[in-house]
Amino acid sequence: MKKYCLDLTVKSVEHINEKYVLIKLTDENPLPEMMPGQFVEVQVDGSKTTFLRRPISIHNVDREDNTLHLLIACIGDGTRQLGTLTVGAKVNIVLPLGNGFTIPESADKKHLLVGGGVGVAPLMYLGRKIKEMGGEPTFLLGARSKKELLLIDEYEKIGRVFITTEDGSEGEKGFVTNHSILSKESFDLISTCGPKPMMMAVANYAVKSGTNCEVSLENKMACGVGACLCCVEDTLDGHVCVCKDGPVINIKKLKWQN
Repeated sequence: MKKYCLDLTVKSVEHINEKYVLIKLTDENPLPEMMPGQFVEVQVDGSKTTFLRRPISIHNVDREDNTLHLLIACIGDGTRQLGTLTVGAKVNIVLPLGNGFTIPESADKKHLLVGGGVGVAPLMYLGRKIKEMGGEPTFLLGARSKKELLLIDEYEKIGRVFITTEDGSEGEKGFVTNHSILSKESFDLISTCGPKPMMMAVANYAVKSGTNCEVSLENKMACGVGACLCCVEDTLDGHVCVCKDGPVINIKKLKWQN
């Protein structure tokens, strides 16, 4: 898929809470084709400590509005600077990068989308793609507490939503792999993104249940094109660059279960 380096314009900025911000960007021309699970590299201006671009998951693409949505966790100097962007600002972005999630060939396939923390971000676009083809995605979303759950109302517009919180303040108490839906229903495909321990637990469940599963790895990435070797993952196929050969990888290729 062809890559572009574009100066996009900030159309809106929504501060969801003190940590997360949803930024929508647009262009005078139609945005390039992008797939769920791919990411972008964002240039950070105005930060004296940030020299490299920041990799951000593609949260959503609205073709009618011609906007790219980025859900950003403002946890470092670079992402905190991105959180200060205002409407009308220009942002230089390289996109789209990496490989995306597998889209079911049939709307009859039962697809479970599991996310934790900001790992829920790429699942929005994936869920919309599934819905557009006539399917109904099932979201299983986890967080430490109710106040850290992100945009639940938006996910409920797309498919079924099940929730876990570690403190029990919303949904079922515990981790996503403890949710009762996993013992009540079976799925054809699982797509997951979030903290590595969570994804490893989901992968373990998938292996035991015989379910095909893809994970979106969150290795540290700098260049986004496989040149700097910062994001190398040791797989059954050898060492691969997550930014180029991922970030979405089938668990059958990982050494997590070996």
